[in-house]
Amino acid sequence: MSHAASPSEFLQDGRHNGPRIAHAKNHDIIECFECGFKHALPLPDPALLEREYRENYYSEEKPNFIAHAGEDQAWFELAQNDRLKIFEKYLPPDRRRLLDIGCGPGFFLATAKKRGWDCYGIEPSRQAAAHAQSLGINVIEGLFNKDSAASLGRFDAINLTNVLEHIPDPIAVLRNAIGLLDKGGVLCIGVPNDFSPMQIAARGAMNTGDWWVAPPHHLNYFDFDSLTALLTRLGLNPTERTTSFPMEAFLMMGENYPSDPALGRACHNKRKRFDFAFEAAGLKETRRDFYRALAKLGMGREAVVIAVKP
Repeated sequence: MSHAASPSEFLQDGRHNGPRIAHAKNHDIIECFECGFKHALPLPDPALLEREYRENYYSEEKPNFIAHAGEDQAWFELAQNDRLKIFEKYLPPDRRRLLDIGCGPGFFLATAKKRGWDCYGIEPSRQAAAHAQSLGINVIEGLFNKDSAASLGRFDAINLTNVLEHIPDPIAVLRNAIGLLDKGGVLCIGVPNDFSPMQIAARGAMNTGDWWVAPPHHLNYFDFDSLTALLTRLGLNPTERTTSFPMEAFLMMGENYPSDPALGRACHNKRKRFDFAFEAAGLKETRRDFYRALAKLGMGREAVVIAVKP
């Protein structure tokens, strides 16, 4: 568990500098003036991190992730199709070449393939890449960087979901991704929406501390505004925001799920039922509008921003 820190504690590490806002597991979290978003100090050695994600992440840190992702795919598919529909709004029908960076077990690409997209993925985890390949997806096992990017080709849409929070230099990864996008192409970033109003309210209601601060696996802490500002700085035009159900609402209602994995899974199943109820009632567009409205207020579990390359 982390604790909030006094804004007067100003830290600097090389070019990174800013007030310390939290501390956990021997890492400080700063509001970095150089980067424009919150992140951990010290940042880990990239080579050690690569080995961790290649070999250990899905076997040790997230042993049930692939199984749960399979169980949840009917629900995940709602959001996957929402995003793909947005991509299709900005692209003509003959532009359907998609890259998913950090594609995990490949379910997003499988959904896109069913919609007629030409799908490619790159994923550092051996277990996750093998699962994606078993779905018939063209996936490279490896880390996305300047060298691997050079071998991937050009794309009309690029997706990064739950990637940027994990890596020491998200700006470099975004630059490499943008370099693969053709003009008019679409970039979709999905990250945890951290230090959000509902997290702050839930922390106060349950005295949990900043449970979402989780270095060294989560190094960067974005919200809608910092993510939008970063994409703008890198030359893109952010056009859309959306999110997913705010899990923090359960904490605000007295369900302390971060300290109880079984309760967390039960709360997760409730948010699935919430979304499926809209679908069963034929209210797909109402569900989409609900999440767009939450995102406009800076709330929701994820910060999802879609941007177009001029």
